[in-house]
Amino acid sequence: MEHWLDLARGPLFAFSFLIMVLGLARHVLLQVHGLVTRKGHRLRQAPWRRIASSTLSWAVPIRHLDRSTLVMTSASFLFHVGAVMIPVFLAAHVALWSGLLGLGLPALPADTADLLTILTIVCILVLVAYRVMTPRARALTRASDFGVLGLVLVPFLSGFLALHPTVNPLPWSWMMLLHVLSAELLLVAIPFTKLAHVVLFPFDRLSEVHWQLRPGAGDRVAAALYGEEAQV
Repeated sequence: MEHWLDLARGPLFAFSFLIMVLGLARHVLLQVHGLVTRKGHRLRQAPWRRIASSTLSWAVPIRHLDRSTLVMTSASFLFHVGAVMIPVFLAAHVALWSGLLGLGLPALPADTADLLTILTIVCILVLVAYRVMTPRARALTRASDFGVLGLVLVPFLSGFLALHPTVNPLPWSWMMLLHVLSAELLLVAIPFTKLAHVVLFPFDRLSEVHWQLRPGAGDRVAAALYGEEAQV
């Protein structure tokens, strides 16, 4: 088992990380190339200050909270916080980044990391429940959306169990191998799923420059999602 763990934490991790970096870099280069070649004439007149303000407001969406979607929006925001903080700043991961990239990052205190991990797991379950139980969300949800949430859930849950032997139902080596392999699968999947918005999010906020709907497209989208009465 130690051989498989060494393989997973060494060459397989490096390969998975490289796939993620190259895939995300490709997304960014394609977005930048599309902006420059197709919309270059509009970039100089773009309202960059308003775009930057909008991007930051959605990154921390306090101003956009609505009572009808308060639970879902809060769970989504906290999920994103945990999905970034734990992989980067967990003490065991900090040692990994130091060995792979030479980065000396600060580590989260153990209690804080545990709390944030549990909160992230709960938020994933809340998002799954919201997509299952809310008719409007269910209508827009595909099987791949549940698959993405599952891809994130497994490494978080297995990592937490591996670090807490009293609640771990499997031998440590088996749970750690599951954690490492599931995390590497997640890294490989990021550029090919909705998780790519980790780098595409800023480009989404460039809608004033990057893309525009054709006249009447909004009404047709509303009708497709909510029925003909949405056009009234």
